[in-house]
Amino acid sequence: MNRNSVIGFILIFVIFFGFTWYQSKQYNKQVEYQAQQDSIARAQQAYADSIWRAEHPEDTAAVAAADRKSPAAGTARPRIYKDSLLDVAHEDSASFVTLANDKVEIVFNTKGAQPHSVMIKDYKTYDSTDLYLIEPGMSRYGITLYAGENINTKDFVFQVAESTDSTLVMRLPFAGGGYIEQKFTLAPGSYMVENDLSFVDMGNVIPRNVSMFDIDWNVVIPRLEKGYRNEMQYSKLDFCYPGEKKPEQIGRGRNAEERVDSKVSWFAFQQQFFSAIMRAEENFSSASFGIKFFEEDDPDKNLMTCYADMRSEFDLSDGSATIPYRFYFGPNHYRTLKDYGQHYERIIPLGGSVIGLISRWVIIPVFNFLGGFISNFGIIILILTLLIKFIVSPLMMKSYISSAKMAVIKPEVDKLNEKYPKQEDAMKKQQAMMDLYKRAGINPMGGCLPMLLQLPVLYAMFRFFPASIELRQQPFLWADDLSAYDSILDLPFNIPLYGDHVSLFALLMAVSMFLYSKMNSSQMSDDPNMAGMKFMSIWLMPIMMLFICNNLSSGLSYYYLLSNLITMFLTWFVKKYVVKPEKIHAQLAASAGKPLPKSKWQQRLEEAQKMQQQMAREQAKKRR
Repeated sequence: MNRNSVIGFILIFVIFFGFTWYQSKQYNKQVEYQAQQDSIARAQQAYADSIWRAEHPEDTAAVAAADRKSPAAGTARPRIYKDSLLDVAHEDSASFVTLANDKVEIVFNTKGAQPHSVMIKDYKTYDSTDLYLIEPGMSRYGITLYAGENINTKDFVFQVAESTDSTLVMRLPFAGGGYIEQKFTLAPGSYMVENDLSFVDMGNVIPRNVSMFDIDWNVVIPRLEKGYRNEMQYSKLDFCYPGEKKPEQIGRGRNAEERVDSKVSWFAFQQQFFSAIMRAEENFSSASFGIKFFEEDDPDKNLMTCYADMRSEFDLSDGSATIPYRFYFGPNHYRTLKDYGQHYERIIPLGGSVIGLISRWVIIPVFNFLGGFISNFGIIILILTLLIKFIVSPLMMKSYISSAKMAVIKPEVDKLNEKYPKQEDAMKKQQAMMDLYKRAGINPMGGCLPMLLQLPVLYAMFRFFPASIELRQQPFLWADDLSAYDSILDLPFNIPLYGDHVSLFALLMAVSMFLYSKMNSSQMSDDPNMAGMKFMSIWLMPIMMLFICNNLSSGLSYYYLLSNLITMFLTWFVKKYVVKPEKIHAQLAASAGKPLPKSKWQQRLEEAQKMQQQMAREQAKKRR
């Protein structure tokens, strides 16, 4: 080791030792200073307590009672809160009080005056047990404010002031006067709980410059449905701005957090088919939201944990204030949510503007009408499918006829492909194809518009079935729940993207897609450029839909199966009885060699093609 290295190590050691000594000295000073501050604080607290006891002799008995409840009887219990009654409420024993009607049963914990559990009646979990939207002890609800000292109501036991079948009133008194009151009212036949939070005669307890308080609510939602992935995909957290009709959403199958610095009207912890919604009639001034999903193998079978931290304003200029809130604990049933007039129904994922209109104004009314006198939802889906096909068939008939005519003229199309095999002859081939279509009476675009019009209906069904609580736990044939996947075989392993089971409805739907594509493949050209499209139509799309629908609602796969079968029948009927091949061949023969009138669209197309050919020739000359 050379001299420079030795000097370097010595300098490093000196610097390290000096830094350690300096830090130790500063730490000792800080400890000494903190000890002095603690001693001063204890002295000030003792002085304040002695003054308070002299001014409030009536509360001496309450403090003594709290001391007697301490574990070491006969010894002085250390004070936690300045307010003696808060100290008593902090050490008191909690109890449970129930509000219930024919729809919901809510158990409240007097510690925090908060919901302890929520059971939705008339519904069961997938394994036929009582449906708890909030299981006992899985909710933490508290109000944080400054009342001479920082407090959170979930740390204190409230006194029950009133308890009836429909009303519960709980109060938290303060030694300095006044109390915080939580009043909950549950009307018969309703999922809505009215909540009035009151600060009564609190002007001497809460400083005048305090105008806000915080509400924090954390809930763990259990798994309630058959399929974890489907339930997770349709569960989320929603919140709505004042005056808006469409709520915002976060989560939906993934962990998420969001801070909102503007006013919020309401928010919802939304499971696939049930929700806990809280609304502030005077709006929250700001909020923070979060949602986190549990793993599928969670031993407690929990689905997700949601939290909402809200800030509310209040005015204590008169010494008292009441802030109204509303809680909804119930199903995501469209009509039920809509009747409250707060746009709660928009949390149901029925699609965007166009898709949502189809769902709300067509599918749901027809579905509800049929459900009024038909109890079997498999039959309802069949009738709904027939009605939709009946409505769109006049539009789709052009597509079916065009498809049938294309199959008839396929030999002529193949001849044109053989006549113009080169890429540079693509324009000539396209013009010849257009001429052939016109002589056969085929509009190449005639079938596109009806197909495009049908797509919104298909997508509306894709959104409606997994979100429809009407289908929940409704059996049909081998499916025990039309809102979840059906399984005829549980696999001992998991196939990525497919799952650990075989859905028969999804399998039959994929087979029907394959057969329909195979039926129409006869009209597709043998041009090598079309090979990829043919493979996608016959093989790739059915396989993709099989993987997609294997874990989705069996009612959705059943609808797609019915739709494919009806379409196959209509296609066969048109080819068999409507389109006559000999008539089309006679029409082609009669028009052979004769000039055909050109439409304005065709004239513009030919002009564009000529311009493109001219530009191609000019570019070729420049390259030379």
